[in-house]
Amino acid sequence: MDTVDLRFANALKKLRKAKGLTQEALAQRAGVDYKYLQKLEGRNPSSPTLATMKKLANGLEVTLVELVSRLESSD
Repeated sequence: MDTVDLRFANALKKLRKAKGLTQEALAQRAGVDYKYLQKLEGRNPSSPTLATMKKLANGLEVTLVELVSRLESSD
């Protein structure tokens, strides 16, 4: 089942890797807990809040709109 949470996890992981960042590096840049970021990218991901999504976008140096738009093409 391809849920929004799973699409977000895939898009986040893909973008993080494209930026050459480890989970630890992104967590530090975004100001989120490393274990929480692992959970967001995991097989059974959590649902991030809008505030968390904004922090992650900032850490990835993209806009929130760009991050969310990747949900459509996270194949």
